[in-house]
Amino acid sequence: MQQPMIVGKAALVVVDIQQGGAMPADEVGIAHMEGIEHRVERAERLVAAARDAGVPIIFFQEVHRPSGVDFGRELDGAEDRHCVAGAPGTDLWPTLQPDPAADDREFHIVKRRYSGFIGTEFEIVLRGLGVQTLVLIGGLTDVCVHYTFADAHQRDFYVRVVEDCVGGSSLARHEASLDAMEYLQAGARRTTDEVLAAFGRLATRELAGVDA
Repeated sequence: MQQPMIVGKAALVVVDIQQGGAMPADEVGIAHMEGIEHRVERAERLVAAARDAGVPIIFFQEVHRPSGVDFGRELDGAEDRHCVAGAPGTDLWPTLQPDPAADDREFHIVKRRYSGFIGTEFEIVLRGLGVQTLVLIGGLTDVCVHYTFADAHQRDFYVRVVEDCVGGSSLARHEASLDAMEYLQAGARRTTDEVLAAFGRLATRELAGVDA
C-alpha cells in the first residue's frame, strides 16, 4: 500500500557524494554512471531546501584504512580498492558537507560498509531525532543506496529514493536497483522536484510556527 511522501519527521540522507564520483574508475577503483555534475546540482538544491525546512541531514562518507583491514568482502566482486583514507577522491564533495554551525541538525558519519546502518551511529541518531522517513540521494544506487534502503526498510522506516539524484555503477544496475526498492515500498521512487515541493511545504509550516 502506497504511503504519503513523508510520514512523520523526515531526514535527508546524502550517501557517499565524494570527489571520486567524477574521477576515472582506474583511479578510484569503482565505475560510476555519467552525469555526476547534474546529480551534484540537484543534491545542492535538496540540501538547501532541507536546511530551509529544518530537515536533519546526514552526510555519509565511505572511508577505508590504507592497510585494507576494514575492506572485508568488498573486493571480492567488481570493485578494486576504493575510498581509502587520504587518497584522491575519498573526500566529500566540497559543496556537500555538513554545516559546522548546525551540529544538532547535520551529521557526518563515516562508514566502512555499504549499508549506513552497519557499524555506525546512524540508527541511534535517527531514533534520537524521531525520524520516520528517510530521503536518500547519492550513490551508488546499486550498492550503498540500495543496501541502506533495504536495511532501513527492515527497521520499519519509510524510505524514499530520489531517482534523478542517485547514480549507479552502470545504468542497467541503477535501473534494476530502483525497481527493487520500489518493490519494497510502493511510491519509494521520487524526483528532485517532488522532494523540493515537499520540503517547501515543510518550510512554510516551520515559518508559520506550525508543528510539522
